[in-house]
Amino acid sequence: MLHVRVISPTARTEEVLRIADTHPAIVNVIRIVGAAYAPAGDFVEFDVAREAANGVLEQLSALGLKDTGAITVEQLALSLSTAAEEAEKVAPGDPDDAVVWHELAARTATDTRITWGFLAFLALATQLAAIGTLLDQPILIVGAMVLGPEFGPVAAICFGLMRRDWRLIGAAVRALAVGFTVAIAITLACAAVSRLLGWITPDMLDNRPLSDFIIHPDKWSFIVAVLAGVAGILSLTAGKSSALIGVFISVTTVPAAGNIAVAIALAHWHEVGASFVQLGVNLAGMFLAGTLTLLLQRALWARYGMRVAPIPPDGPLEAGPTA
Repeated sequence: MLHVRVISPTARTEEVLRIADTHPAIVNVIRIVGAAYAPAGDFVEFDVAREAANGVLEQLSALGLKDTGAITVEQLALSLSTAAEEAEKVAPGDPDDAVVWHELAARTATDTRITWGFLAFLALATQLAAIGTLLDQPILIVGAMVLGPEFGPVAAICFGLMRRDWRLIGAAVRALAVGFTVAIAITLACAAVSRLLGWITPDMLDNRPLSDFIIHPDKWSFIVAVLAGVAGILSLTAGKSSALIGVFISVTTVPAAGNIAVAIALAHWHEVGASFVQLGVNLAGMFLAGTLTLLLQRALWARYGMRVAPIPPDGPLEAGPTA
């Protein structure tokens, strides 16, 4: 179940209550008149089955509450309510499979921001991957994969392609480009200093059987990236954050960036191009798979999700496939 809090201008409150009262997947409706101070208005809250959230949020948004009030949604960890159980039964599908598009839009928009945290994590992950390639230590490379935050902008690009939101795509591409450029530059600087100090030498990249997959992109690299892209999008839309760790471990984006930096510092120029190809193959596979997964989810929910109908004068909204 999701908990929805609405701040509504007094003139719109009856319409909000009408939506809540007539929708079979909404329960536990509360209204507090004049409770909101800034913006001024009434306070309405209720619980809604996750599978029906899209239609409810669309109807609330159509009232202009984003500009004149506020709509806040949060996940309920526990709801002991027979009415809530009945609401979930009315809504088609399973809560774990439901995609709340407003939630995904907010999350992907946040992931396109170039913050100090994003740059720091990506730089640290790239340096860890670089050390892993130099020492031929897969465990360090896996650790770098887990630490890297690059899937956020990748998911934003997939979502932007589905919605043809070129502004979101542009912001996500910029985040990836700036992030990897900064991370590679910092790692390259550290590698150059390490070479001057004699800590690393060119021959360290000559024989590393456990990590040479980074510079040998092939069809399997693309297939793994496709599978990771599907899993990553499903983990985001279904709220399965634990599954996202498996996505991070599957793709060779951060290791490729780390290898680019040390290969430049140690003048292994043939590895630079191969690493860029590996990076591109992994990103392309995730873009393709992630976008197709979102398109499929949108098509399925449009067909089998709860019908979003105009608010009827009397009687509940019906559940059923969308025409």
